Amino acid sequence: MKFLRSWKFRLLLFFAVVGPGFITANVDNDAGGIFTYSAAGAQFGYTLLWTMIPITIALIVVQEMCARMGAVTGKGLSDLIREEFGLRITFLMMLGILITNFGNVIAEFAGIAGSMELFGVSKYYSVPICAVIVWLIVVKGQYKSVEKVFLAASFFYLTYIFAGVIAKPAWIEAVKATVKPPQLAAFKHDSYLYMVIGVVGTTIAPWMQFYLQSSIVEKGVTRRQYKTSKLDVIVGCIFTDVVAWFIIVACAATLYLHGHHDIRDAADGAQALRPLAGDYAYILFSLGLFNASLFAASILPLSTAYTVCEGLGFESGVGRKFSEAPAFYWLYTALIVAGGAVILIPGLPLVKITVFSQVVNGAVLPFVLIFMLLLINKKELMGEYVNKPTFNIIAWATTAIMIGLTVLLVYGTLRGGTG
Repeated sequence: MKFLRSWKFRLLLFFAVVGPGFITANVDNDAGGIFTYSAAGAQFGYTLLWTMIPITIALIVVQEMCARMGAVTGKGLSDLIREEFGLRITFLMMLGILITNFGNVIAEFAGIAGSMELFGVSKYYSVPICAVIVWLIVVKGQYKSVEKVFLAASFFYLTYIFAGVIAKPAWIEAVKATVKPPQLAAFKHDSYLYMVIGVVGTTIAPWMQFYLQSSIVEKGVTRRQYKTSKLDVIVGCIFTDVVAWFIIVACAATLYLHGHHDIRDAADGAQALRPLAGDYAYILFSLGLFNASLFAASILPLSTAYTVCEGLGFESGVGRKFSEAPAFYWLYTALIVAGGAVILIPGLPLVKITVFSQVVNGAVLPFVLIFMLLLINKKELMGEYVNKPTFNIIAWATTAIMIGLTVLLVYGTLRGGTG
C-alpha cells in the first residue's frame, strides 16, 4: 500500500509539473519539423534514421540543462546571459535569435497556408484568420489555459505514428538504418549534409532552450520540483523524436519507394499518408500539419518575445496584462503580423523556405549551446547543480559536431557542391 501511495503521489506530482518540457519538445514537430522530416524520408529513404538516437540523447541533455537552470536560478536564459556576459553581447545574441526565429515564424505560417490549401482555402483567408486566433490565444489567455490548449494539441502527433505503421515499411531495414550510420562518403554530398543539419536544427532548435527555461520560471518550478520537471523533459523529448522517426519512415516507405523524392508543397507531403487513409490522406495530413503549424505559430513568437524582452530587461510573460508588459506583447504582435504578411507574397516556394529555416537553426545552435555550457558550469550560479562530466561531454560534442558540419556545408557550397 505504501508503494502504491508513493507512486500515486509521484504521478500526481508529475501531472502538476508536466507542461513546459513536453510542450517545448513537441513544438519541434511543427511545420518546419514535418516538412524537414518528410523531405528527409522522401529524398534519402531510411538513410537519415541514424541521426535520431544521437539527436534524442543530445536533446534530452540540452533541454534538461535549461530546465535545471530555470528551476535553480529562477531566471530565463537570456536574463542570465545579460547578467553574466553584459548587455552588448546579449543585444547581439538577441538580434541573431530574432532574425532566426522570424524565419521559423514564417515557416509556421507557411504550414498553415499549405495545410488549408489542401482543403481549397486560399492563404489570403487562412493566414490572416489564424494570425488573429494565435494572437487571441496568448494575449487573452492565462498561462494555465494557454498551457492546456498546447498540451491537447501535442497529442495530435500520434497521427504520424499510425501513418508510419500502416505504411508497412521495411522494418528490418529501418531498424538497421537507425543504429548504423552511413559510410563517410555520404557526407561528401552537400544535399545530404544540408539535410542532416536541417534535421538537427529542427529537433534541437535554438529558440526551444530560451522558451523552456522561461516556461519553467513562469510555471514556478523550483529546486523541489526539479526532479519531476526533469521527467517532463525526458518524456517530451522521447515522444517528439519517436514521432519524427515515424514521419521519416512513413515518407521513406511511400514517397521514396515510388520515386517521389522532391516535396514541393503540402499536397506532395500528403501522399505519405495515403497508405493510412487512402483518398482521405489529404485531410489527415492537412489536419496534422494545420494543428502543428497553429500550435507552433503561437509558441515561436511567444518564445521570441520572452527571449528578447528578458535579455534586454523588459517585463515579459503571459501572466501579465498588456499594459504591464507592452514591449513583450507588441513584439509578439509584430512577429505574427510580419510572419503572416511574408507568406501572402505570391509565388513563394514554401517548403524550401521552411527547410532552409531549419538548416539556419542548426547553424545557429552552437552559439546558444556555448553560452548555456558556460552558465551551467558556474559554481557560484548553480552550486551543486552544475553539469556532471557526462552532460558536458555530450553537450560540447554536439556543439563541436554542429560547427564542423556547418563549416563542411559552407565549404562545399563555396566550392560548387556535389549535389
